[in-house]
Amino acid sequence: MSSNSFVAKFLRFIGIVLMALTGGFTLLGGIGTSCAAFNPTGFGESMAPLAKLQWLYVLFVLIGIVIGVYGIRATIMLIKGSDKSYRNALYTLIAGVVVGFIHIYVSRMLRGKSMPVDAVVYTTLLTMIIFLLFRIPYLWNGLNFNKGSDKTSHIAGGSAAILLGLFTLTIQYTMASTHTWGGINFANAFNTTMLTVGSVLVLSGAGYLIRFKNIRMIRPNPFLNSQHQTL
Repeated sequence: MSSNSFVAKFLRFIGIVLMALTGGFTLLGGIGTSCAAFNPTGFGESMAPLAKLQWLYVLFVLIGIVIGVYGIRATIMLIKGSDKSYRNALYTLIAGVVVGFIHIYVSRMLRGKSMPVDAVVYTTLLTMIIFLLFRIPYLWNGLNFNKGSDKTSHIAGGSAAILLGLFTLTIQYTMASTHTWGGINFANAFNTTMLTVGSVLVLSGAGYLIRFKNIRMIRPNPFLNSQHQTL
């Protein structure tokens, strides 16, 4: 498959956007877990059993934040087409899936359910499966994320920032059903921070797309320049 084909460009776009959303979702999940990890008895009977292994949940918070940061870093490397960018992205996804399923197992063992961590883990698993499919030789010949950046990668980067920003701005609504205890929506606990971060992501993503478009529009045409010099 040619790297300039529509399918290759579409799959590169999907891969970068999914990696960005997964990294951001994992980071938000790690931060969100801090409430129950540092104060498990403060959310009623539902979270109280976590106190038995509070140290482990503090560890889940720290590991989740680290994996989320590495996921965002891997996304930036994919956009740039850096060497080993695909490998780093895949390793980050595998780590997220392994730690995530341990988190699910422990939560179900202690409190009989594991939401909201399930959503993060299943998103990571989906992205990992897609990235593994990218290694199919026919697809990889056109995809190879290690060959340098291109127009599609830059557009995907800007779009990913916008989508991640919109997700951050609306997370208090999308995650309300799994974060409400005693009539309080704890997904809205960091409202000011989420509003600031989400707005910055949306604006920076839009600004990046506009800037990239303008740079391409004013870039000189070497063919026309050579003709002018000949004349």
